[in-house]
Amino acid sequence: MLERIITQPDNYEPYLLSQAIKFGNLLFVSGQAGAGDDGKIVAGGFRAQGEQAFANLRRALEAGGSSLEDVIKVTIFVTDMGNFKEVVELRRQFFTAPYPADTIAEIKALYDPAAMIEIEAIAAVRPHAGS
Repeated sequence: MLERIITQPDNYEPYLLSQAIKFGNLLFVSGQAGAGDDGKIVAGGFRAQGEQAFANLRRALEAGGSSLEDVIKVTIFVTDMGNFKEVVELRRQFFTAPYPADTIAEIKALYDPAAMIEIEAIAAVRPHAGS
């Protein structure tokens, strides 16, 4: 059975998207960009957007009963592959070994012209203690 995961704020609701969908012990998280709680892309360049995107990813994972440590596969979209070294640093900052499988792709544009990075993930949902 599919379970919709909702976060607060949920800036995706107007676009008919779920922040994440839980299916069994897997969580599929929609692409998370560097948007703040107001839905606007944060200032400060690529690194600031990347940190915000990871914070948004963490929030969606936790809302679905998972965590950054439980990410199995991540796909990172960037609008400029010149930021690849920054992506590696973000991965080092937010993930730990064993690092998740990863695809990184440069794309022409994201949903907002100001967005430079978007991260989607598949993660395990660990059973609760006593379950």
